Formats: sequence, structure tokens, C-alpha cells
Amino acid sequence: MEFLPKLRFIVTSDIHYKTDEDISKDRFEKGMKMAYDYAASCEYKNIDAFFAVGDFANSGKKEEMLKFKASLDKCIAPETKKVLMLASHEFHSAGQENAEKLLFEIFSQEPDNYFEINGCPFFCISTEDGCRIKDKKQEWLSSCLKDAAEKGRQRPFFVFQHPHLTDTVYGSINWGDDDIISILTDYPQVIDFSGHSHAPINDPRSIHQKYFTSLGTGSLLYFELDEFDYMYGTVPPDCKECAQFYIVEVSESNQVRIIPVDVLSGRFFNDGLMINTPWEPDSFVYTEDRAACEKKPFFDESFICEHKIVDEKLNISFSQAKTYGYRVNSYSVVLRNSDGVILSQKKVSSSYYRFYMPERIELSVDFPYKNGEFSLEITANGFWYVKSDKFIYRFTV
Repeated sequence: MEFLPKLRFIVTSDIHYKTDEDISKDRFEKGMKMAYDYAASCEYKNIDAFFAVGDFANSGKKEEMLKFKASLDKCIAPETKKVLMLASHEFHSAGQENAEKLLFEIFSQEPDNYFEINGCPFFCISTEDGCRIKDKKQEWLSSCLKDAAEKGRQRPFFVFQHPHLTDTVYGSINWGDDDIISILTDYPQVIDFSGHSHAPINDPRSIHQKYFTSLGTGSLLYFELDEFDYMYGTVPPDCKECAQFYIVEVSESNQVRIIPVDVLSGRFFNDGLMINTPWEPDSFVYTEDRAACEKKPFFDESFICEHKIVDEKLNISFSQAKTYGYRVNSYSVVLRNSDGVILSQKKVSSSYYRFYMPERIELSVDFPYKNGEFSLEITANGFWYVKSDKFIYRFTV
């Protein structure tokens, strides 16, 4: 069945406009042009709304907000409804009260909003006390959801707040909060958008369905990962190869299509994540059951591993493994001596978050050894803990 939109909107977060650099500005403006060019190529040409789900201003300074306002005026059409939410970074400079004052002064907006566009309700919540949603806002959200439900439950309810909902999308363990989860569980038609973590939106775990649907919204400045066992911590060396957002469409039958956009390559990561009946959990496909279905990566005959020893460093380089379906998430690399004793264990990302992944993975480990026989065990890891068979690379010094 052909998907014919009745509604289209943009979702961004963690844009981090700064007064002293234009990286985020340039990426944001390029991304918005991509969105409008896409809309112009479609039968339904509208972009009905734009959402910035917190951290659009890096420290909440007035100058940053004015700079972002200039980009909005330049890139977002007057007929597109613009909705901004405040969060931790907007509070950095002078606190929450001042940020709310600037939001109204510069953008003519209140911190929380509930409205409908083309038959779909939207619930937009600014946080307080950093990234919390406390009693009064919880009561407000609950009241708005009840009002929307009385008008019709067989349609998507779009909810926006900066922090993830704990234990939902990738990044939500370290960058999530559970303040409103118990409110949302009564509404399976909720499609919740959140940021804060800078986790990649093309990570398959960045959409999660259980009681309702949750999505992480990425960043336009830098990536952060959610595992602590990478050799460089949670922030990879190529973290700034980052500029992602969503285009979301709703059909006449209230199907939802969510398109993950990569600004740096000018490409879409896929044709869209489809939610055919948002109000029916039995129809959900982006559930934790995907873990049981993921196929393990593999090394084929084209796989190449090389090494070089320089100044007591073992420099390792190898090509990417192959997959069926999802990309490779990461690699585990184990160095052993001739007795099989482990000398080093490292984990590195595959850079799956880049549209054009690097052809080779490179890393260096300490290597003070003057002679002997050694081996490298390389394992490609999936997103849900499936692993390839080990590739063994042997070398002699």
C-alpha cells in the first residue's frame, strides 16, 4: 500500500549552537535544506512542524539563542510551526528561569506545549532542575494525554522531552530518567522522542518498543556511545563525524514513517522505520525480540589484517567484517603470546554511526616485546551481543 502523508515534521536535538564556532550552524542549515528538498520532491510537500528537543544552545547564552533564531528564520519556512524545548544546556549560563525568559523573549514560546496538527496531538515538555520532569509537569502531561485520548486513541501521540526514558533506547541507561514512564504506559500510541545522550540514531537500538515507542534523536555536534569498555571510553576518536536528525511522516490511516537523516553524507540511512498501528503493541516490530533474530557477523576471504611495530607500539589495521542486515557494532581484539597468555584486550567501534563507514579499522596497543611468536584474535560484535567466529592472525617478532 502506498504511503501518502497527511503530516510531516522534523525532529532534532543536541544541536549545541555556540557563539565562537559555526560547526553546528553549518550542519543544521544543511540538514534543514535537505529536509525541505525532500519535501519538495514528494506529492505532499509540507513540512508542518519543526522540533528541537533541548540543548539547541550550548550554554544558554542569549547570543547563542539569537544565533539559532537567525538560522530558524533563514531555514524554516514561515508556515512551519517551530517548537523548542529547554533542557540542561540552556540552563548552564544563568539558570532555568532566565532560559525560560529568553525562550519567550526571543522565540515567543512557552516551555511546555500541547496542540494538534492534522489530527495528531503533540506534547512538548521542557525539563527543570537540569533534566527532571517533576510533579506539576507530570500532572500537566497526564491531563493532556487524557484529553487527547478522549478525542481518539487510534492515532499517534507524539511526546518530546530531552532526557531519554530509562531502559528504553540506546543511551538511556546513562542519560535517561524515569519520571514520566508510568504515565506513558497507559498510552501505547505514544511515540516518544528524546536526546541528551548523543547516541547515534542509526543504531538499531535507538528505536525501542514495549509499552509504547521510544526514539533517540542523536546530535548535530558529536557522538557518544553507551558502553564503557571501549579503549577510548564512551567518546570515539571520530565522534565529530556527527550530524543526524529525523523526518517523520504520518499517513491518512495514521501509519508513521520515521526517516533517519545523515547530514554529512547528504543521505538517508534507510527508507524509514515503519509503525503501522502505533496504538497496538502486538503489532510492534522494534522490540527486544530483535536480539534473538540478529545474525552474527562474519569474516570472508577478502578480510585482511596487517600489523606494524613502531616505538614499542603494535599498530593493527584490518578490514571490516561482513554482515547480513545490521552493520557491525564493534570489534574485540585480543593479543596473546606463544603460551596463549593474554597480553592485551581492547574493544573498538566499527564507526557504524557514519553513513560511509571507514574501510579499515586501526588501533595501537603497547608492545614492549623484542621477540617471540604472537597472535591476534579479532571478533566482530553485533548490537545484541552476537559475535562472529574469531579470526586468528599470527606473527613473529
